[in-house]
Amino acid sequence: MIYQLGWTTLPGLSGLSVSEFRAAPTAAPDNEKGIAIALPSDAEREAFLERLEQDFAARRFSNAADAFDSVKAYVLERAGKGN
Repeated sequence: MIYQLGWTTLPGLSGLSVSEFRAAPTAAPDNEKGIAIALPSDAEREAFLERLEQDFAARRFSNAADAFDSVKAYVLERAGKGN
């Protein structure tokens, strides 16, 4: 199944944070405006979203582009490793 990833970017005193990761099934992935990833099951999707939350919980970014690029690089790296 292919999922389109999304998240919430919020301002904070130390910079922008990303959280509330979500993955919606899609038949038309949009890698220009978002990030799509193939995951074999709902359990894998939930585990991947949990890892995103954990790995990005303490990270802060100076701008939205940096946050987006960091999440995208993280997802693409994990996708290449089979998550």
